[in-house]
This record gives sequence, structure tokens and C-alpha cells, in this order.
Amino acid sequence: MVAFIKMHGLGNDFVVLDARGRDLALTQAGVRALGDRRRGVGFDQLLVLEPAQDADADLFMRIYNPDGSESGACGNGTRCVAALAMDESGRDRVTIETRRGLLRAEAAADGRVTVDMGEALLDAADVPLAEAVDTLHLAGVAAGPLADPVAVGMGNPHCVFFVDDAEAIDLETHGPAVERHPLFPERTNVEVASQIGPNRLRLRVWERGVGITEACGSGACATGVAAARRGLTGRTVALELDGGRLDVVWRESDGHVLMTGPVATSFVGEAPL
Repeated sequence: MVAFIKMHGLGNDFVVLDARGRDLALTQAGVRALGDRRRGVGFDQLLVLEPAQDADADLFMRIYNPDGSESGACGNGTRCVAALAMDESGRDRVTIETRRGLLRAEAAADGRVTVDMGEALLDAADVPLAEAVDTLHLAGVAAGPLADPVAVGMGNPHCVFFVDDAEAIDLETHGPAVERHPLFPERTNVEVASQIGPNRLRLRVWERGVGITEACGSGACATGVAAARRGLTGRTVALELDGGRLDVVWRESDGHVLMTGPVATSFVGEAPL
């Protein structure tokens, strides 16, 4: 049995395991079993805390999707783990190490947490894409009414479509088709966004290896960057997801993306691995 914490950011839910004092010997089958919402605990991502490898980090966070695959980034998950690390250390700033690098986080107003998700990746090879194409207009990537997307890498790949009405898109049908488009060798997260006001977007997300999620932090970051690149918004954007609001700033000075939102603990328990 292993102790876990169930957390969420705007309904984007996570199981957090602490492997800093023991080897959990996780397997893909074990991750899938824990992620089963009927027979396990259920999660959008599994977050495993490990000892930091970098001297400047407070801990290392490993990220798994429910299908057992590993991911390089998870914005809402980073905010949840940062909140745990701040509570543990008594500090209001922490550094989380991930496969993508060091992500710095700090406490914000009203119990929210801000995380610096690092630089947005705009070159095709960095997203990554299978071909050297224009990431601002991905010709040939389409599904039903979805066309002309923007590709953005946030440590994981994103394909962002701008539409008149995000609510009208059948994401359950079109999300899987785009996720597995051959242009994305590692598959992709899929975002559909519509403008609902100045610097304000309605966003829905099909998450790679997960499905439709109530919120996706890296997806919100990618969408904010894509909207600014298309000239639809400025570099500061409020995004309304199914689970609530995330605020994104694409910093001009260094290209880093800062994302702010709430975190919550749902419950704690023990589960077999």
C-alpha cells in the first residue's frame, strides 16, 4: 500500500505519490490501474515526487498520463505540487524540477499559485513536429470544422484551434483524430478556443492520453501564446475553462509563460501498487 494525496486545479485532477523516501517501482500497468476511475483512484495525471537532481530544486516531479505514458509538463499539476512544497517548507517560493527543467513557483493572492512554465517553444523541431513547417499555420491539420491550427510546445506538444464558438465543437469526436495526426510524433494535446472579450478566451481541451479535461495548465499557456502570436490578444490573457479561470502572461523579456490559478486538496488515502 502507498499513501497518496488527491488534488486538483480547476477540476484537472491528480494523484500525488511521494517517492523521496522509497522506491515505488512503478510500472505502466500499475499507473493504469491506479488511474482507473472505476477500479482505482482515478486521475488526469499521476505526479510522483522524487529527490531533486538539481541543487537549486526543492524536488523532482515525474508526470504520468492515465495510459501509463510519461509527460514532460503539467501546469496545473506543477501548481498543486508547488503548494505542497510551500506548505512543507514554510516558504512562499519553491522550485520544481521536471523533465523540462526547473519550474519556479510562488504563492499568489487569494490562495492561488503562480508557476513559471518556462519558454514557449515555437520551432517545429521543438514542439515537436515531424516536419519543418510553419507552426503559426499548420497546413493540412484539420478535423471536421477544425482547421488552420497553431502549434506550441510547452514541454509537451499542443495544437490550438481558434473557432467562433468553442462550445459548438464536438471535441469528443475531433480531439482523438487530431491527437494522433502524423505531424505529431509524440501525439498532441488539442485546444479549441473562442474569443469572448478583450484578452479573454473560452477554452476547451482534449488532453493527450486522457480525453476531455476540465482544465489544462500547459494547454492554457499554449493557447495564450498562440492567441498573442495570431494577434487576437495581447500577452496577458484570461482563459475560461470548464473548471474555471486561469490567467496567463507570455513575458516579452525572455519568452517565458507564467500561469496563475487555484489549487485544492480533495482527499488523502492509501492504494495498492
